[in-house]
Order: sequence, then C-alpha cells, then structure tokens
Amino acid sequence: MARDAGVMTISVGNLTVGGNGKTPFTVFLASRLARRGYRVGIVSRGYGRLSNGRGAALVSDGARIVLSPGEAGDEPVMMARSVAGPIAVARRRVDGISLLARSAAIDIVILDDGFQHLRLRRDLDLILVNSARGFGNEWILPAGPMREPLGAIRRADVIILMALGENTAGARVTSENTAFKGKPVMRAALRATSLVHAKNGKWRESQIAIDGQRVTIVSGLGSPEGFHAMVRALGAQISSTLDYPDHHDYSLRDWKHIQDAARGAQLLLTTEKDLVKLEKFYAGEVPLYALRVEAVMDERDEARLLSMVAERARRRGVVTTTDRCAN
Repeated sequence: MARDAGVMTISVGNLTVGGNGKTPFTVFLASRLARRGYRVGIVSRGYGRLSNGRGAALVSDGARIVLSPGEAGDEPVMMARSVAGPIAVARRRVDGISLLARSAAIDIVILDDGFQHLRLRRDLDLILVNSARGFGNEWILPAGPMREPLGAIRRADVIILMALGENTAGARVTSENTAFKGKPVMRAALRATSLVHAKNGKWRESQIAIDGQRVTIVSGLGSPEGFHAMVRALGAQISSTLDYPDHHDYSLRDWKHIQDAARGAQLLLTTEKDLVKLEKFYAGEVPLYALRVEAVMDERDEARLLSMVAERARRRGVVTTTDRCAN
C-alpha cells in the first residue's frame, strides 16, 4: 500500500524517457503555487548524483544552494537557481519529504519525475506527454520509449500535452489521445525566454540575441533534437553539435574537446542543467551561455489546473499564506 507522507503531494512525471519537459514544468508549477500563497518544496530523485546510495539530502533551503551538482544531481541544482523554496533529493521520496518538513514549513511538495514511485501516495498525479512524439511505438524499453505499459496512464489525474514553442494552441493532437480515457487533457509548451551566463558565482540573464550567429551546441540530454530545433528556430547558424549522454558528468578532457569543437563559433550554447556543471571549467574562451527554457500554459488550462490543486489542498486542510494571515 502506498504511504502517505503527511503533506499534500503532487507528482509531475511521464510514461516515456526524455524530452517531455518535466523539470521546467515542475519549476513552473512551483512558482505559480507560490504566487498563490502556498509554501512549496520540491523533491527529486537526483539522477547523476555521485552520492546516489546515501539517504535524503537538502539541496537548497530556499535561500542558498548547499550542494554541488555532483552531490545533488544537475537538475535539482538547476531548479534551485530558479525556485525560491526548499529542494531535497532522495532515492526514497518519502525521506526527502520528511527532510523538507524538518527543514522548513511547507504546504505542498512537488515530486519531479515521480510517476513511477508507487510507494508514495499522491494527491494529484500529472503526466506530461510530448505532443509531437506521443508514445512512439508504445513498446517498453529498450525496444521503445516506454518506461511502463500505456495502461499505467489510468493512474494519472491530468494529462499535460507538452509542445515545443510558444503557441500552446498549436500543439498537435496525436492519435494516442484515445488512451486518455476521458481524463482532463491540458496544454503546455516550452518557450525559450533568455540567455543565462555565470559571472562571479551567480547567474545573469540577458536577452536572446543569437539570430545569425555561429553557434556550437553542447548538451547532455535524453533527446537533444528538440533543443537543437529550438536554437535553430531562434535564427542561429549551428556550426556543430556535441551530444553527450543524459546527465553527463563533464570532465576537463570533455571541456578541452568542447573548446576545440567551438573554434570559429561566436557562442557556445548549452542547457541550464549542463551549465551548472560546465561553468566551473569556463575561463574566458568562446562565450558560454545557457538557453533558459520555461514552461507556459494557456490561461484557461492554467486556471483549471490551479483550481484542481486548490480543491485537493482544501481536502487536506491546506490554506494559503493569505488565508493564514486573515485568521
């Protein structure tokens, strides 16, 4: 039987590997709930974490990041750069939730990539589906992209169709919609919003100005094609691409190879989760930037989703900061 962690829990996950925007959507949802007055924490598995066999660890207390990408994994540290709330990593998510509860006052915990973590009871289960790729051939790994059979979708409360680009209304409705079996289907998209670079230990944002520039792309993604397409759509001239395995732990040797490949390029462009690992190598060579990608939703779908969260929160007796102050 699934264990209740004693705090409202929302899972953001999927049925397929890579390229569905789980982490950007987790950041999006955390920020929207915080705006509504909820105290939100995030728990991640911490893929790529060097201390993988250890227990729960606090990545950020909401004010400062206390672990490196090697200690926490790249995505938790990346989220800590964007979310003003506590973040923990744990193989057993319930241990991560317990750690957050001891470290800070929280109303809601979001599980980043938690759909397959069946030991823990969730108040709301969200599945993200790439609106262009759907479920592929519907075969289980390694023959196909599925983590588990398509029938597992029955555990989901909401289906989020994730598109690449700003126009959520233009996301292609795939034939796999027949598998959704009457569940609420909402639309979201991944949108490039800015460039990010590291300076004096902090990240700085600037406008995206890569139209016509010669760019070398380096990334460690499960499915880098979408990232390449996004960069191309911004008008960059891609001179070369270096695709490493997902959650790759870059070495100095890798960095030297990357610098060699970037000769002649005006810009070395990567993802935020790669920047947290590459910034330590940068020493003023070809400018190194990450393309910040954020999740967006149609206003009506966003309102529907947040209303569902608020209704589940009321069942738990969870109130917002505004409600607490009023009482």
